[in-house]
Amino acid sequence: MRSLPLPLTLTARLSPVAVLAAAGWALSSGPLAAPQAAEHTPAEEKTGTQSASAPSTSTESKTYTAAPAPCGSVAEKTVTSLVPGAKKAGKEIPSTDSALRRTCSWNALEGYDYRWLDVSFEIMGSDEAARKSYTARTEEKSGGGAVPGLGDSAYSVVNLTTEDKQETREGTVVARAANALVVITYNGSDFESKKAPDTDTINKGAIKAAKEAVAALEDGGGKG
Repeated sequence: MRSLPLPLTLTARLSPVAVLAAAGWALSSGPLAAPQAAEHTPAEEKTGTQSASAPSTSTESKTYTAAPAPCGSVAEKTVTSLVPGAKKAGKEIPSTDSALRRTCSWNALEGYDYRWLDVSFEIMGSDEAARKSYTARTEEKSGGGAVPGLGDSAYSVVNLTTEDKQETREGTVVARAANALVVITYNGSDFESKKAPDTDTINKGAIKAAKEAVAALEDGGGKG
């Protein structure tokens, strides 16, 4: 490993790099760790002709009841392509409720190139709760655009930040499938040139991971 004389403030901001050098893993929940939106169950709509003995329909049927295993949701060849040098198995981040939220992280520093990938699944109490959370997150990260054909709805955005002349480019994809959200975070930096990967590289990488993660969810990974 070559010595990387990083500015102190950059090292603090990109803490996974420092942890990688010490232990090989970044023990963090990743750049995007928004809390799960409050669950909402729509009230039963009653009519004057409804029988008093009719079964209750106040509880909405949920397509997904548990978060799938995130570290197995992306193909090993995709991990190798997006995060060169990372352990293919990934690192699952501890969760306060692993049935509802699970995240896997891959990160590596190969030479001077650093890459980070997070895949997160979040299960909401209803489709409406998932829609509200999806809307809130996409509004927070303005400047992106829709990703057609991914789940029920999907959004992608890429941002560039510069600190101490070091660029970091980060892409985020938020996808909704019924009552579940899939959130992808993918970023990178080059500590030799101090440049970041181009927008197309980061955006395509994040979308590729999102497509595989949504497919894993829809193929039964989180269905009851």
